[in-house]
Amino acid sequence: MDKNKDNAVILFARDPILGQVKTRLSPSLDDETILKLYTCFVEDSLEKIRQVDNAKCFVGISPDNHSGFFEGIESLGMNLFTQQGKDLGDKMRQAFVDRFAEGYKKVVIIGSDSPSLPVSYINKALASEKDLVLGPSTDGGYYLIAMSGKVSEVFSGVAWGTKHVLDETLKKLKGARASLELLPIWYDVDSPDDLKFLNTHLKLIAHSGLCVGGKTKIFLDEISFE
Repeated sequence: MDKNKDNAVILFARDPILGQVKTRLSPSLDDETILKLYTCFVEDSLEKIRQVDNAKCFVGISPDNHSGFFEGIESLGMNLFTQQGKDLGDKMRQAFVDRFAEGYKKVVIIGSDSPSLPVSYINKALASEKDLVLGPSTDGGYYLIAMSGKVSEVFSGVAWGTKHVLDETLKKLKGARASLELLPIWYDVDSPDDLKFLNTHLKLIAHSGLCVGGKTKIFLDEISFE
């Protein structure tokens, strides 16, 4: 069955290059291990968006596909593009603008730092009738943003990479006269403590019988970290 042309789901990911991904996990893990772990994050995230109901899948990479990791992704039914913009806000804004220009009515962006994120949260964002949907992250940012209208005001003047991203975005939204839905709180994995939490969480999920945790859990089961 053809994917719904009205909906687009975009995964934002970094090109997996040694020493250039998840640098905050060092020195708890060596660069080789971090690189392998991040590729697991990306592979699990790719599988996640493939499971989304009624949406076309896109992967926006930064800075480019120098590693070759994403070669052949179109054969999986996904469209690959390079993120354009000077900061994360610019890059997300441009991704939304381009998808709307292509005719999509609802567009969702997630990052590759939440390998345990339930697919149901993405489906919930797509099903929302609000202009903007945000998935609040425990670090003060958000793990998901979705739009059904051009609410570009939310991207300007935000201090990206800080714990104030969500608060600043919500303030911007007040002046945009747009409706908002907030998803359940989830978490990104950036620091060694985040990774410990993820490891514990995936084990609990597996014990509950809900899922096996994907490639990330398999890899974490094979390594030891402090």
